[in-house]
This record gives sequence, structure tokens and C-alpha cells, in this order.
Amino acid sequence: MEQINFEEITLRQELSHRGGGIEISLNTLGYEGERMAAYQNYLGGGMLGKVCCNDTVRANNSFVEESICKELDEIAEQLKQYFHSLTNPEEGEWEHVSYEQNQKLPVSGY
Repeated sequence: MEQINFEEITLRQELSHRGGGIEISLNTLGYEGERMAAYQNYLGGGMLGKVCCNDTVRANNSFVEESICKELDEIAEQLKQYFHSLTNPEEGEWEHVSYEQNQKLPVSGY
């Protein structure tokens, strides 16, 4: 799958040192009227939790073909990496936390 330009399809975005989220439209990616979101919670001590994703395709359908799930997972992986780059800028306090390290953290501190 080609690299996606998320800036062009972002519907809303809220970033802070305590996490936040981003929502994108999946229209141009072949899923008319569908959306995907990535989000990150604050764990405490200046650390952000694992980046998670969800989408309306699977949330609104009890059965989704395996090939569609695989494609959505590929989009989600790119979106999570993109969101991590926004919440962990190179000049930030936690720039030493790579995406791979971040994904080993819990989702929530609770």
C-alpha cells in the first residue's frame, strides 16, 4: 500500500502533551462515508500510552471480509505511526520514545 497523505483527509485533530486523537475520512481510500480514528491516552509522568485505532467499517458491520480487514489494518498502521509522529515531535521531551517502544506500553494507566 502506498504512503497515505493524512493531512489531506483529516477531519479533526486534537493533540496535547496528554495525548488526543485524529479522525480521518476513508472516502478517497475506497470506503465511502466511513472514518478511522487514532487516539492516545496519558499514562502519567509525562508518558503517553500505546496508539490505538478504530474504524466505522468494522464497528458498524458484524462481518467484514478478511481482505478488507487486512487493508484497514494497513491503513490503521500508517495512521498510528503518523499520529505518533505528531504527539512525539523530534524536538519534544519524549523524542527518544520510538513508535515501536511506544506500542509496547499499555493503552491506559487505569
